[in-house]
Amino acid sequence: MLCRLLEIPRSVYYFYKNKPLTATEIRNNKLKKKISTIFFTNKQRYGATKIHQVLLKEGISVSLKHVQKLMKQLNLRSIVVKKYRPQRSNKPIILKENLLNQDFSTETICEKWAADITYIPTKKNGWCYLSSIMDLHTKKIISYTFSKRMTVDCVIQTLNKAKIHYHIPEGMILHTDLGSQYTAREVEQWLKTNKIRHSYSRKGTPYDNAGIESFHASLKKEEVYTTSYSDFEEANRALFSYIEGFYNRNRIHSSIHYLTPQEFEELAKEKMA
Repeated sequence: MLCRLLEIPRSVYYFYKNKPLTATEIRNNKLKKKISTIFFTNKQRYGATKIHQVLLKEGISVSLKHVQKLMKQLNLRSIVVKKYRPQRSNKPIILKENLLNQDFSTETICEKWAADITYIPTKKNGWCYLSSIMDLHTKKIISYTFSKRMTVDCVIQTLNKAKIHYHIPEGMILHTDLGSQYTAREVEQWLKTNKIRHSYSRKGTPYDNAGIESFHASLKKEEVYTTSYSDFEEANRALFSYIEGFYNRNRIHSSIHYLTPQEFEELAKEKMA
């Protein structure tokens, strides 16, 4: 029946049906399975570049172009969403010193930290707020606090959590924006007590805090904008899973040689030992 519809001899049909796969076809099929596994294990967050690096780390020799080709055949595309853009403020500009001055270079951990607050939407509780701190050496989120209100206490709580788990050397830099939570007297006093130098972004210059801004962009693209949280508790669980289960321990970064933040931190600690 099929042969008549296609107007081809039965012998030709059975020849191609029973034709063994070539070595290239077998390898491509194995690669497709591996690529699909990496793609869905990472919740569709990895594009061809990161999948290519994972394959290389696992000893699988393949070009980026070939990975892109196979992903296209599989119709696998990483999550892409519109970037969040905060509203402009008409408040007067506060002049503070920018110690970092876009110099994100470091020799080891706990030299330069970056902190910021970002908005997380929920259906029941409206806007909630994630306060987080990144070590610029490892790109690891070393501390975070999720709250229903954007307060100074939320920022100090995040700082205290970081202090519990990391030794703070005298003169370390904490870089933030000029938000009222970070310019508050209580925060300035906490930093002074712990001998931390406070560096501030210039108004309207997000690249001054590029590290933490990049984290927030990834968080929004790969997690927040891909779903809808019913309430604060659901969002809190999702953020914990993303930060602790994926970002810190499984998400590779090109800026740290395609290692995860946790792996890079462990290497830094080994060098310090």
